[in-house]
Amino acid sequence: MNRSAVFLILAALIAGLASGYWLAQFGPASESTASAERKILYYRHPMNPSIISPVPAKDEMGMDYVPVYEDQAPETGQAEPHPSAETPKKRRILYYRNPMGLPDTSPVPKKDPMGMDYIPVYADEEPSDAAGAVRISPEKIQKLGVRTAAVEERNLSRPVRAVGLIEADERRLHTVTLKFDGYIEKLRVNATGQPVTKGQPLFDLYSPDLVSAQNDYLIARNSRSKLKNAAPRIQAEMENLVQSSLERLRYWGVSETEVRQLEQRGIVRRNLVIRSPISGVVMEKMAIQGMRAAAGEPLFKIADLSSVWVIAEVFEQELGLISSGQAVRVRLDAYPGRTFDGKITFVYPALDPETRTARVRIELPNPQGLLKPMMYAHVELAGTARPALAIPESSVLRGGKHTRVLVDRGEGRFEPRAVRLGMRGDEWVEVLEGLRAGERVVVRANFLIDAESNLKSALESFGEPEPPPGDHTDHRGM
Repeated sequence: MNRSAVFLILAALIAGLASGYWLAQFGPASESTASAERKILYYRHPMNPSIISPVPAKDEMGMDYVPVYEDQAPETGQAEPHPSAETPKKRRILYYRNPMGLPDTSPVPKKDPMGMDYIPVYADEEPSDAAGAVRISPEKIQKLGVRTAAVEERNLSRPVRAVGLIEADERRLHTVTLKFDGYIEKLRVNATGQPVTKGQPLFDLYSPDLVSAQNDYLIARNSRSKLKNAAPRIQAEMENLVQSSLERLRYWGVSETEVRQLEQRGIVRRNLVIRSPISGVVMEKMAIQGMRAAAGEPLFKIADLSSVWVIAEVFEQELGLISSGQAVRVRLDAYPGRTFDGKITFVYPALDPETRTARVRIELPNPQGLLKPMMYAHVELAGTARPALAIPESSVLRGGKHTRVLVDRGEGRFEPRAVRLGMRGDEWVEVLEGLRAGERVVVRANFLIDAESNLKSALESFGEPEPPPGDHTDHRGM
């Protein structure tokens, strides 16, 4: 062979060896082996790379999830490997929340009245992922005038406020009547409201029965003097007759002063002076000079106003906060800026069925006579203070059966949270469940934020994607 033929044969052999080596390195068999050795990290949604699954799955349209390998870099267009994809762990469900953003939760899966599934809330979710949570820009917060206050421990007391009227103490009232018939010949106290002292003459009375009783006493006394030498039995009987005559005058209400004058002077008085039994003020005067006064007929009503009552009306739901002996502060329209201290002495046993209030009796000292019957009174009972976790009353949002507040999570995030409230004070209310000390709640513009939160919850509930068939792993937020 010539030299050119030898050269062609050698070139063909070299080309064959090179082709075999290339096929060995990059041919289909090698590619299959390399694919088998590549490690799959997770599977991503074919239309939404943010939704992934640790196992093969299908989307809503039946398309297979796309595998993501360990050696694929983020710049290839594939989803970046998820930190938890290598060692997937089961997420712990805390509870299930209402899909419409209502403050209603359930420990087990359930449906709302419209048939919508409750949404699971996981232990690893951020606070901003809570139902109805919203994020507001600093500019909008300033425009709305949002203000917050801290949840704190306070000495909380609930004051009870009521209104009432001043009345005379019933135990210090007295009615002047006669126990025999007579005629008022001279009226010494002749005006309603006139102050009187104990023993002061009220009127002069003429009574034939009273004159006869005085005569009987004098006759018995004179007979006793004439029979002082008689037998002891007769003297004892005459002494009993004298004493019985005096007792009859006393039983009729004749004062001791009048009885002693009769004993000392021994003269029958035509007119008898009727005196005031107590010191006080004439509340009613029925006696008229010259009138005939029958036995038992009221002639004067006198009240001792050195101590008075305030009869206050307390609402039914506040009766459990009051009891006898509690201190009370009373203010009167007649004396602005001045207070009077008293105490509860009695809580009446029945309620007014129309106003649903109970009457409470408060006793007030009145040494200067400033407190007058039928004055209008404002009553305030402070109650016993006790430590409690409290929030401002203005932070509470009430809607139907639910009560909630808006918690400031910082960085413009606001979370609606259901709370259970207890005792209410002047401007603060006790929190029994739902908040911790140190958290901050919205006290101003909270209704506007709450409206936005409800709208967000409603939109989220309608936009929840359905999980792939056969896949019970939740992919939201991953």
